Amino acid sequence: MSTARKVAWITGGSAGIGEAIASTLVEAGFATVVSGRDGAVLAEAAARIGAEGLACDVTDRARVNAVAQGILDRHGRIDLLVNNAGHNSRLRKWDELDPEEFDGVIAANLTGTFNAIHAVLPAMRAQQGGLIVNVSSVAGKQVNPDGGVAYTIAKHGAHIMAKMLNQTELAHGIRACVIAPGGVRTRAHDWRLEETRRYMIAPEDVARAVRFAVEQPAHCAVFEIELGWSPV
Repeated sequence: MSTARKVAWITGGSAGIGEAIASTLVEAGFATVVSGRDGAVLAEAAARIGAEGLACDVTDRARVNAVAQGILDRHGRIDLLVNNAGHNSRLRKWDELDPEEFDGVIAANLTGTFNAIHAVLPAMRAQQGGLIVNVSSVAGKQVNPDGGVAYTIAKHGAHIMAKMLNQTELAHGIRACVIAPGGVRTRAHDWRLEETRRYMIAPEDVARAVRFAVEQPAHCAVFEIELGWSPV
C-alpha cells in the first residue's frame, strides 16, 4: 500500500501496542488518527507521536460511527483500520468468571472490533480499497484456560471476522489481516515475573508486523502473522 496521502485509524491507540503501531504508521507517512477511552491519556500519546486523537470507546457504536464520519469529513477517506482496542479479565476460568466481566471483555474485543469494521466498510467499498488489521492473540488460534473464557472466545471471533471479510471484500479491493502475538510486554502483564517479562514480545515487534502487512502491494494479501517469544 502506497502511504502517499493515506489515512490510518488505530483504536486503543493511547498506550502500549496501539501507540507503537500508530508511531510506526506516522513514520511511514500515514495521516494517523488514534482513539482511546481516556481523553487526557489519548491527547498525550497523540502529541508524542504526531497523530490526531479522537476519544472513543469502541463499545459505544454511536460514538464509533461518529469518529469514523469525523475522519472522513476531515480527510476524505480511511485507508487503514487497525482494531487494537480490547482488554482481558484477571478472573478468567469457569470457576471464577464474573458475568459482568465476561460481557465487558466480549464487548471490547469482539463487538468493538465489529463496530469499527462496520463503520469504515462503506467508505472503503466506495474508494475500492482498504486494509483492516485485527490485533488478536494466539488465544484466537488455540484453546487454553490461561487465556480466559471470554478473551479466547472474542479473539477467535476476531480471526473469523477477518476471514469472512477476505471472502467477501477482496472483490472490492479490501483486505483483512490478523496479527496474533503471544504475550506482549505491556501494563497488562505487569503481574508477571521480570525474568519472564524480559523475554516477551515488545509492542514495537507487533508494530513491525502491522507495518509489514500494510506495506505489501494491493495485489498481495497478508492474511495472518503469528508472533511467538522464547527465552534466548
